[in-house]
Amino acid sequence: MMTMKIWDQYLGETDRAVLERGRFARRMGYGERPAIIVIDAQRYMVGEEGKDSEWPSSCGAVGRTALEQIKRVVETAQGNNVPCFFTLFQLDPNGKDIGIYGRKRDLLDSPHWCLADTPGAQLAPELTPGASDLVFVKKKPSGFHGTPLLGYLVDRQIDTVIVVGGATSNCIRATVFDASSYNFRTIVPQEAVFDRIPVSHAISLFDMDRQFADVVSVEEVLDYLRDIGQRRERRASHV
Repeated sequence: MMTMKIWDQYLGETDRAVLERGRFARRMGYGERPAIIVIDAQRYMVGEEGKDSEWPSSCGAVGRTALEQIKRVVETAQGNNVPCFFTLFQLDPNGKDIGIYGRKRDLLDSPHWCLADTPGAQLAPELTPGASDLVFVKKKPSGFHGTPLLGYLVDRQIDTVIVVGGATSNCIRATVFDASSYNFRTIVPQEAVFDRIPVSHAISLFDMDRQFADVVSVEEVLDYLRDIGQRRERRASHV
């Protein structure tokens, strides 16, 4: 169980009293049929050691550190027959599909950003989708918006989604809120999500944990995935 909550430093006694009075942040717990949702774990998001200045949206070292934990989660899931769904945020180089985002952010003409068919838009090489995993493109923050993700989860009778990737305050947050809205048990391994700005990361985790997800440690998630695998093996041996 996670002992350190990174948002604690931002809360005062009044805030804690509000949480206690409203009985926020209960645990929703895990179900029996999990899936991993890997949000935008792409090269443009994690940059390159010593060359982050060349990657305009890189989250830097924190992204690469989180990527190590994402890899552990993904590989443990794959080893226990838990499906993984990978999203890729990609934009057309001419910007025709950027939508309202273009009013908040310039379209960057760089092979190290998220333009389709450029190195930056590729999945981080540390991650390898398995034979039964799925990879698809999204155009908006949430992994659900305008994508087949919900249909995939329903088809596989998923009841628990474990959301990893980045950035915590943007696409992770949007995906978590949508997952909860669709009534999936939603789990966020704290060390396997990342953001460019520490305060955004911490407060977003707080908001998710308060009402829409269980923010837990990576080790807790790994134990759960291994236990799922062992239970499935026992059931198969009795068939």
